[in-house]
Amino acid sequence: MATIASSEPETAKAEDTKPRSFRLSPALISYLQATPLALILGAFLLLPILMITVVSFWDYDFAQMYPDFLSMNYAETLGSWVTWKTYLNTLKFALLVWAITLFVGFWVAYFLAFHIRTTAMQMVLFLVCTVPFLTSNIIRMISWIPVLGRNGLVNTTLINVGIVPEPIEWLLYSDFAVVLAMVHLYTLFMVTPIFNTLMRIDKSLVEAARDAGARSTQILTNVIIPLAKPGMAIGTIFVVTLVMADFSTVQVMSGGQSASVALMMKNQMSLLQYPAAAANAVVLLVLVLLMVAGILRIVDIRKEL
Repeated sequence: MATIASSEPETAKAEDTKPRSFRLSPALISYLQATPLALILGAFLLLPILMITVVSFWDYDFAQMYPDFLSMNYAETLGSWVTWKTYLNTLKFALLVWAITLFVGFWVAYFLAFHIRTTAMQMVLFLVCTVPFLTSNIIRMISWIPVLGRNGLVNTTLINVGIVPEPIEWLLYSDFAVVLAMVHLYTLFMVTPIFNTLMRIDKSLVEAARDAGARSTQILTNVIIPLAKPGMAIGTIFVVTLVMADFSTVQVMSGGQSASVALMMKNQMSLLQYPAAAANAVVLLVLVLLMVAGILRIVDIRKEL
């Protein structure tokens, strides 16, 4: 007993002399893991936005900019009816393109998810949808000109068949051409998130609804569409932000007869009116963020992220 009692203090003393390993708290580890991404976002996202905001308050003339703190650029932007009309025209493009891409994108994704039985064929057909995106946006946009032009494929066919006596002028260099080209460019950004959401739907839910006597339209409206809302919301954010920032499609496909906020900013920068363009960029950013916030309030997309 005495031997055991004497050995216990020696064991405790030996344990005290062992070096203790240094452990970081879980909260500190989480911050360290998020630091690289925070630095990248800060350097390439937040800092440029901050610089644009600062420049939007500067003064300028035909030659250079002058650091200052003036509200003149915002007063000219928000106080001009031409600017408001341009913003309304941009919102019109965004609404039309969103509605068409949502309709087309949902049915394409629905066909791939529920009517193609094998996963391999689903992936093959989805990759087929991405083939046009192997070329640049400019080439895909310009490819509509020989199709929609006065002597293009559509007008020539309609005249030869006898449907119209003369070429249809509004097919090209019009708002119709702008919307058509944007739908062509951005539909895949709606198909992809919706397809991803539909693939996650448990097929047993559809079978249970069918066994309960639900018709196909009831299954679509009561089961599939509610579960597909997160994908629709993500696709909406993609399409709306891309349309609001597009200037090349509006410039080329409208023939200079239509305007958008992005095109207006491009023209301002070409005239060295950088503070005015920065003010328009800040207003457009706030508008887009409000639209995205409204979408996020309606639909919870966290389960898709």
